[in-house]
Amino acid sequence: MMTMGEPSGVTNLHAHGKHVYVDYVGFQPQHHWQDGQWLLNILQNAVNRSGIREVHAHVEIFDGDVSPPGFAAVVLIDESHVSAHCYSDRGWLALDAFTCGNHDPENIVDIIHESLTSSCPDITQMRRDTVNRFLHEKPQEN
Repeated sequence: MMTMGEPSGVTNLHAHGKHVYVDYVGFQPQHHWQDGQWLLNILQNAVNRSGIREVHAHVEIFDGDVSPPGFAAVVLIDESHVSAHCYSDRGWLALDAFTCGNHDPENIVDIIHESLTSSCPDITQMRRDTVNRFLHEKPQEN
């Protein structure tokens, strides 16, 4: 089965990675408003619970002077990354998880989603898409 973004007409198409994208509205944590560090901790927890090695983590808070209020958070993992970007004044949150190894980014996103929905009662998931990455043709066996 082909997913979004894969070339048509290619046989023996395989992927070495998977990328999950999620969009939310209504992101207004009751006790964590504009707290990018709080969400970074959720991302790190999801990575840790998934058994993936974290390489680096960082959050950048935007106060609205130059960029719209919100934050960008990223956890670099040895298989790629998990990130979040928030427009806090609009309640928008975008997440993505990309792995190119033996771990499934769907699991990471499930853990994050569970944390978000339990802490943010008004959050609504608008979409969740998965795309195969590192597409390649597998050589035919003789």
